Amino acid sequence: MNEHVHQLRVQYPETDQMGTVHHSNYLKYFETARWEYFRELGLSYADIEAAGYMLPVTRCNMHFLRTTHYDAILRVHTRITGLKGVRIWIENKLYNETNELINKTEIELAFVRKGSWKPCPPPEFVTNILTKLID
Repeated sequence: MNEHVHQLRVQYPETDQMGTVHHSNYLKYFETARWEYFRELGLSYADIEAAGYMLPVTRCNMHFLRTTHYDAILRVHTRITGLKGVRIWIENKLYNETNELINKTEIELAFVRKGSWKPCPPPEFVTNILTKLID
């Protein structure tokens, strides 16, 4: 199934003076959820790096729909929406404890060679797993 759910609790230092989660923390939540999903699929980021690849974010489109606060329990739903050439697209949806959608984000990453940062196709061990998931 092409969806992973990661649960987290908002920590006090992640909030701002307004008492809400600072916008920069959403990217941390999505990054953690993405790599937990990859790990569940048998693809650890450490293994991808050891094979000589990195996956920098090249584009991010975030939609802030509601705020959330300290100590809230959140669920990040992560789905891979595309894999073509050097790029991979991932969608995240963040829900609060009452199942309200509070953020929706589309993230694009590119496979690059670790030493040169030159874009390159993903390694075969990655594509073998990910191509089976895409709708």
